[in-house]
Amino acid sequence: MTLPASAPWRNARAVLTLVAVFLAGASAGALSMHFGFHEKPHPPVAMASREPSREVILQNFKTKLELTTEQTNELTMVLEDYRRYYQSLQDQLDDLRATGRNRIVQVLDPAQRAKFEKLVMDLAPQLGSGGN
Repeated sequence: MTLPASAPWRNARAVLTLVAVFLAGASAGALSMHFGFHEKPHPPVAMASREPSREVILQNFKTKLELTTEQTNELTMVLEDYRRYYQSLQDQLDDLRATGRNRIVQVLDPAQRAKFEKLVMDLAPQLGSGGN
């Protein structure tokens, strides 16, 4: 069976039009994802509500691993050490962000600084930060 010479996929203009439409749609989707439009119907959940508490984690370990009292006490200390270490790293990240932000602000003129501050405040909910 031979295909007719006028098959749509043999027409370069039709193929190019389909590719252009596909690329335009993909570009529009990528831009909308990049600028956070997908967050509007699904606002980000606060980190605290996604993370179980230390007590829940400890109780889960204690039950499922059948920990002794001594193991439970040691695990409590390990989790507390981890929490302090994590908080220390978080504080360092906050300092790093503030330093970067200050360096950016120093480059900008007053009008640009005002725009920059607005941009940062608009992005803060998406980034899960308080505008730091």
